[in-house]
Amino acid sequence: MNWEPLYLMQRRLDQYIENQHQLQKGEKVEEKILALLVEVGELANETRCFKFWSTKGPSEKQVILEEYVDGVHFLLSLGIDLEFMYHSEHTEAYDSQTDAFLSIYKSIEQFRLYKSEESYMALFHEYLQLGLTLGLTEGELIKAYEDKNQVNFKRQDEGY
Repeated sequence: MNWEPLYLMQRRLDQYIENQHQLQKGEKVEEKILALLVEVGELANETRCFKFWSTKGPSEKQVILEEYVDGVHFLLSLGIDLEFMYHSEHTEAYDSQTDAFLSIYKSIEQFRLYKSEESYMALFHEYLQLGLTLGLTEGELIKAYEDKNQVNFKRQDEGY
């Protein structure tokens, strides 16, 4: 997959937010990492994969996709801040959603500690593996990202 168009869209959104809030590029890396952790938690909650005590199933796929794409926004934004760009490589799904989520949390922490290109690439790759594990396709991801990007611009205009 060519990620460049999504990075460009994210850069426009980031610049818009930075202008709205008088911020400099890269000023909020730690906050974005925390936001990514929160988004991953919200996503896990929608999948309910860890709720072994409950018989209620996961949220609808569209809800899961929307939560997943929130994380993509932060991944792209972090790459922009640190001048890293993910390049696609072969990705396979995990055997279980729980394993995928636990791996993501570990990768986020590694990235937080090192903020290296290697840790960024590993995190992005793990996040894509999570998406595959959740049954999300590349086409669904792109469409959902584009839709949410427009929503995020509108939210900025409305003082979200």
